[in-house]
Amino acid sequence: MTGAVAAVIVIVLLVVVVAAVLFVGNQQRKRRQLRERFGPEYDRRLESADDPKKAERELHELAAQRDKLEIRPLDPATRDRYLVAWNQVQAQFVDQPQAALESADALVDQVLRDRGYPVDDFAERADLVAVDHPKIVSHYRAAAETRTRVGEANTEDQRVAFVHYRELFSELLDDGVEDDTPREAAREHVREGESR
Repeated sequence: MTGAVAAVIVIVLLVVVVAAVLFVGNQQRKRRQLRERFGPEYDRRLESADDPKKAERELHELAAQRDKLEIRPLDPATRDRYLVAWNQVQAQFVDQPQAALESADALVDQVLRDRGYPVDDFAERADLVAVDHPKIVSHYRAAAETRTRVGEANTEDQRVAFVHYRELFSELLDDGVEDDTPREAAREHVREGESR
């Protein structure tokens, strides 16, 4: 009976060890998937969090919330209409930088709405944009922060904020376009409008 008890103990210990290895492996896999999906946003969230595990749970929830949305690419006619609108906003920047920032923000919001993102709350909107565009969402946050500093932001701050909006705008127009030719044409069109 002692041999049977010893065998049971060994089997139980093996099961516990295998379960622990599987649990740790699963946690590492989930963490790796979050890092891949959120890129620099993952690091930003964890660095600013008091509780990294809570931050990871929030990122999982955010990804699940985003996955429930139907984000869609813009049709060519809508993309062209937005490019024309962007050129008008860029022209406005020369004489009215603060008004141009407001217009750029409104235009980005409209693109987000047309793509299927909820736009009622900035923090939620930025978080959801971060799921699909983790490398560009920092532009969005920086531009919005400068835009809200009415009277405090100097012309250079406003110019930098406008460039941030342009980066996000280009990304949002490009996203979902399968052929790179329209994507590059859109980026070039936005850049050309800036140099005029």
